Amino acid sequence: MKKLDTNKFTTFKEFKKELLKNPGVRVEYEKLHPHYQIASQMIGARIKKKMTQEELAKKVGTGQAVISRLEGMNARPSITLLKRISDALETPIKITIKPSN
Repeated sequence: MKKLDTNKFTTFKEFKKELLKNPGVRVEYEKLHPHYQIASQMIGARIKKKMTQEELAKKVGTGQAVISRLEGMNARPSITLLKRISDALETPIKITIKPSN
């Protein structure tokens, strides 16, 4: 069996850096980044609590599909919904608006 030359592989970090050199890609990345942060933090908190999407949805008072859409970045949550989710996960919510540099 032929051995792979792993020196030719690109890491995800290198791949991302190369992609972000494209101005169009960078604009879209920056536009989606806040939504990604919400989704990834929500997933992380839910997993840490060992909850399924369905269990979280019941605690929030919504359907599992709503949680799935939020985690898949296919919906834009209101601050009220984010607060209900943070309460259900027993974790604080912090929203920061910072001026760009």
